[in-house]
Amino acid sequence: MIKNSLLRSLLLFSLMALLFSCSSDDDSGSADITIWSGPTMTFSKADGADPTLQANQDRISDLVWITRNNEEGGQIYNAVTETISDKDDSPQGTSWAVGTTADIDNLDFRPFRAAVGTPQEIVGQDLVLLLDEENIAIDIRITNWSSGKQGGFAYERSTP
Repeated sequence: MIKNSLLRSLLLFSLMALLFSCSSDDDSGSADITIWSGPTMTFSKADGADPTLQANQDRISDLVWITRNNEEGGQIYNAVTETISDKDDSPQGTSWAVGTTADIDNLDFRPFRAAVGTPQEIVGQDLVLLLDEENIAIDIRITNWSSGKQGGFAYERSTP
């Protein structure tokens, strides 16, 4: 009886040790994130420019093409998966944080508007764009954000 109880305890302890060794307290997964640290490039979309044209989309990857509608005014979106923006979720397939990739382990990634608040107020601030499915982090700085439902915006970002 004591032998069975001791054997069960050892088995349970071994199973728990195995489970804990396979898990992690770090939910950010930052160790697996690829950080683009190549030369900075500039993207811009002029006021009134057609967001469906390739020239007016920053085709960052096969899964993320950032652009901005003219009629809606405020929100950027991912032209691969969206035809209009959703203030709470766009651009789909991305997460954003205020800061730089140098501090990636301490950043709070959220949807664009939740992370930045009012886009006009973050012009000139450092941001990090995370391509969710590819697990790629990109330093980005918005340099222009047109108001009045014109759809223009510009930014600088890191490259691979």
